[in-house]
Amino acid sequence: MTAGNNTSVHPRDQRRYDLDWLRVIAFGLLIFYHIGMFYVTWDWHVKSPHAGPAAELAMMFVNPWRLALLFFISGIVVRYAMDKYAAAGLSTARFAWKRFWRLFIPVVFGMGVVVMPQAYFQLRYEGVVAPGILAFWPQYFSFDDHFGIITPTWNHLWYVVYLLVYTMIVCAFAPALRALGDKLSAAKVRGGLALIALTPVPFLVYRFALDPYFPQTHGLLDDWANHAHRITIFLLGFAVAKSDGFWRAIDRAAPAALGYLVLTVPLFAMAWSGDNWERVEAIGMADLLRGMRIVYAWAAIVALCAMARRYLNRDSKTLRYLTGAVFCYYILHQTIIVAVGYGLAKLALPAALEFSILTLATVGGCVIGYEAFRRAPYLRFALGIDVARANSDRRAGAFKPATPAAA
Repeated sequence: MTAGNNTSVHPRDQRRYDLDWLRVIAFGLLIFYHIGMFYVTWDWHVKSPHAGPAAELAMMFVNPWRLALLFFISGIVVRYAMDKYAAAGLSTARFAWKRFWRLFIPVVFGMGVVVMPQAYFQLRYEGVVAPGILAFWPQYFSFDDHFGIITPTWNHLWYVVYLLVYTMIVCAFAPALRALGDKLSAAKVRGGLALIALTPVPFLVYRFALDPYFPQTHGLLDDWANHAHRITIFLLGFAVAKSDGFWRAIDRAAPAALGYLVLTVPLFAMAWSGDNWERVEAIGMADLLRGMRIVYAWAAIVALCAMARRYLNRDSKTLRYLTGAVFCYYILHQTIIVAVGYGLAKLALPAALEFSILTLATVGGCVIGYEAFRRAPYLRFALGIDVARANSDRRAGAFKPATPAAA
């Protein structure tokens, strides 16, 4: 569809550039968050000799909503993509078949090829395996934990694995979920405000009824609390994708969401700093702050969506390029960080120089990798690259990101 006949497109079906931008920003934050994991005291694959708590507070403010935002947008994308198939007279089964392979192949290739160096450099860092990545590669396919970690592993690709499962679930229950979405599409602003206000409720239940008993594993079959959080926000995105009332309500709710953030950020900063959390627990306030953190995550998503609708709902060449590239960046980035970080950790460079090299290597490696793999016919699909869409001008139409990561 060309820009010239854009007026024939229903407003609910017009491309949402604001969501494109949010998705790119969310993946960008994820990449820099993983760079940060090299420097904080939390457990990760390899560690900088400069690791310490300096960056932890900033990362704790991003952590509650960064992945929730991705799953929320992913649910929206699935609704748009599924409706586009239906409008073309194609079945939900065909949509499911195509989406399955566009997600499954990058997972398999990622586990077998891309993620393998992460396991190798982690085990080298821990002194578990001898030098020689090619010698390690066959051992990596042991399907056990004799290295202390289960191999092969999907590591950061758990997001794609879960997205694949959730998309298949949506396809299986498509008629009922579409009907719910259609009802929400007709909702007025007041109904949207009610939904926004009530959204934290199930997540509060999960936080106190599931999280203490099902620690996060990213293991798919034993990650029940994480599944409850992720699939709920994913289904919410699917349901409200085309709800005019909900999105107008987002604009109306933005001042309250921003106000909540302004009020709670200093409180969280004090509670999370140093050993203050021990004092919070001692006076019996920990559960209250845990509940407030859930509301904080949703308030951040509401505020980000509202700001994106107001300031980022426009196309650009940069957006078109990044929309095509960002999923490949996502697949590649953590392997680059772990591999380069392992090498840098042994050099004992000054912290600023080490961070600069790691950041440039990660961003540069993602860009070079994308540019190389998009030109390789047998590899680009395995890296989640759709060249035709990545290089197109993205004329107005249904919101459909260029990569399978969001759908």
